[in-house]
Amino acid sequence: MKLNFSDKVMQAIIYFILVVLAFLAFYPFWNSLVLSFNVGSDASLGGVTFWPRAFTLENYEIVFKEKRIFNAYLITIARTLIGTLVSMFFTALFAYGLSKKGIVFKKGYMIICIVTMYFSGGLIPYFVLVYNLHLYNTFTFLIVHGLVNVYNMIIFRTFFQELPDGLEESARIDGCSNFGVFFRIVLPISGPVVATLSLFTAVGLWNDWFTPAVFISNQNLIPLQTLLVQIVNAGQTATLIENLNSYAQSTVEDSSTVKALQMATMMVATLPILLIYPFLQKYFVKGALVGSLKE
Repeated sequence: MKLNFSDKVMQAIIYFILVVLAFLAFYPFWNSLVLSFNVGSDASLGGVTFWPRAFTLENYEIVFKEKRIFNAYLITIARTLIGTLVSMFFTALFAYGLSKKGIVFKKGYMIICIVTMYFSGGLIPYFVLVYNLHLYNTFTFLIVHGLVNVYNMIIFRTFFQELPDGLEESARIDGCSNFGVFFRIVLPISGPVVATLSLFTAVGLWNDWFTPAVFISNQNLIPLQTLLVQIVNAGQTATLIENLNSYAQSTVEDSSTVKALQMATMMVATLPILLIYPFLQKYFVKGALVGSLKE
């Protein structure tokens, strides 16, 4: 279809607006990345925008030499990996049960689940509950908190309800139990929805800083995002710099700055989860049942 002059003008305006919006969204992240690779004392003079003026890796050396940051990084990785796997298992299993016909009080279970999406017991009662269950200030709490996500459960349930009955019936004829059908039939063909919800869950766990800030007081169990919030505060940053070893302290005094350390820590906390997206993007466009019924 041939475009006339007015259509071309409108198309050019739309592309221009999209480019401007993309630039406004991407530039703050790029500038933070550039500042993290620039000598702090040089960056404090201003003028560092699109490329490091005095390239250095010292900021990252200081960050990784700080034991608190390294430990928080390990806690975050462990929490994200274990929490995502456990959450996907229990959420999918719960959704699979609610997707079956003939479940007693099925509508009542759904109503109870949906109510929790709009109303909660409040932070203080939840804190008392966690404390009485002896989960306060434990790594176990970081895993079991939000173990079953109702929104993800509803997506799983809708997906399972659309699966052809013939798949499960043929498996039951071969002698599969409910768990056998779930693990051998349902989960293998649920790759796209599992990958998508796993990505959402992993991003949520990786970026969650508020929950550990309230329920974790042990500095050895604080995730990276919670520590990053503390580092952004000037007082916490000063404490952090004081805890660095002698090499790091001399480096801070000579070339690095608090701003440079903040940018480096921010990149360390952000880049890993961003790099996961390209590898899971294909699952967003895959068909859920492509090839599942082919002989």
